[in-house]
Amino acid sequence: MRNCPAAPAAGAVDMNRRKFLQHAALLTIPAALAGAVEPFLRSGKPRFNLSLAAYSFRDFFKDAARMDFYKFIDLCADQGIAGAELTSYYFPKDVTDDELRRVRRHAFLRGVGISGTAVGNTFALPDGPELEKEKAGVKQWIDRAAVLGAPHIRVFAGSAKGLDEAAARRQVIKSLEELGAYAAAKGVWLGVENHGGVVATPDGLLEIVKAVNSTAVGINLDTGNFHGADPYAELARCAPWAVNVQVKVEIKRAGAAAEPADLKRIATLLREASYQGWVVLEYEAKPDPFTAVPEHLKALREALGA
Repeated sequence: MRNCPAAPAAGAVDMNRRKFLQHAALLTIPAALAGAVEPFLRSGKPRFNLSLAAYSFRDFFKDAARMDFYKFIDLCADQGIAGAELTSYYFPKDVTDDELRRVRRHAFLRGVGISGTAVGNTFALPDGPELEKEKAGVKQWIDRAAVLGAPHIRVFAGSAKGLDEAAARRQVIKSLEELGAYAAAKGVWLGVENHGGVVATPDGLLEIVKAVNSTAVGINLDTGNFHGADPYAELARCAPWAVNVQVKVEIKRAGAAAEPADLKRIATLLREASYQGWVVLEYEAKPDPFTAVPEHLKALREALGA
């Protein structure tokens, strides 16, 4: 009697299905974008490193006696998490490299990795001094991120100003290619956040990211910033291009009030995308972050570990 091959294990079937779907997704990219950024096909199992965004304590950074980056790093260490995202807004505008190195040293001694930083910017502008100023500001923070040892910068695309949406997206693509080349030379990634404007929907975001010819540009996937009928499905579409993930504790569907985020569902869609990297809690809800953040970190840790 001829031996029949054993049926593959359920886990192998799921993995093969995911890889098939990832490869099939490449076939849907228009021919005009043949040189575009492809989904990141990571080998191995999904792996998550938990971090916390300084933006979670934005109201308290106004008072250095209450919160500064040294205190924030201590808080991350005391919570037992691996990383800290050091939002650029809370550094002095004229911060020196020496000060950045002191912050980096403090993080190292507390055993906390600097998972990244975040800037405020727009690229959806006509050519001219205003756009050049925006790009110069991002370049400055690429340099600073390299000094900090931060591997990633969250950037925005912006809302069209003085341009139609299609032209604005082209300006964003052009700017990201220029800055992506600069970032790559510094060992830094740029993650474009789904933050309204020309990237308010998955279609708008993916049109830009797929078209950017850069080895250092991907998506900073913010779980609270899609507002369609099913934000989780929108997040799942973009997850294969994620280079950083920021988790909000609430989501808001179109025409509905905010509701608690389903952290287990978020973890599942990241696993299905074979994501490996930082998952950053960015707390924006109303309760006091000193009380609420530890609880949400615990819930997120459990969801990611499930």
